[in-house]
Amino acid sequence: MQDEVETEEIIRDIFRQGKTCFIPRYRFQNNHMDMLRLTSPDEIPLLPRTSWNILQPGEDEVREEALSTGGLDLIFVPGLGFDKHGNRLGRGKGYYDSYLTRCLQQRDSKPYTVALAFREQMCLRVPVDEHDVRVDEVLYEDST
Repeated sequence: MQDEVETEEIIRDIFRQGKTCFIPRYRFQNNHMDMLRLTSPDEIPLLPRTSWNILQPGEDEVREEALSTGGLDLIFVPGLGFDKHGNRLGRGKGYYDSYLTRCLQQRDSKPYTVALAFREQMCLRVPVDEHDVRVDEVLYEDST
């Protein structure tokens, strides 16, 4: 989204390193998210846009889902605000929290999670509830 750190160059680097890349597909009608395999960074501009202006695989497109083939090692987690304790303020639908909970249920472990943030997104304290899953690390530009 436009108020989030751009990740396309990170995705290109993942492929340059010969790693496998999965991207989210949101199902807005039931607040469900899957992580689907991307075969090439060149696919990105060809993907359909959602009503939130997010490029993602089409609703009926069949692709490998990460949890069905062993899960993920690392997930970049978006958000509106973050604190230094790994708490994040999402957009209120719980997509990433639910997905990370599914990872725990299916693999007994959570992928390492990293939030990429602008300095302006850092807060002293982000309010959380029992369903919120902390990120392991928040990377942001620090002017000090």
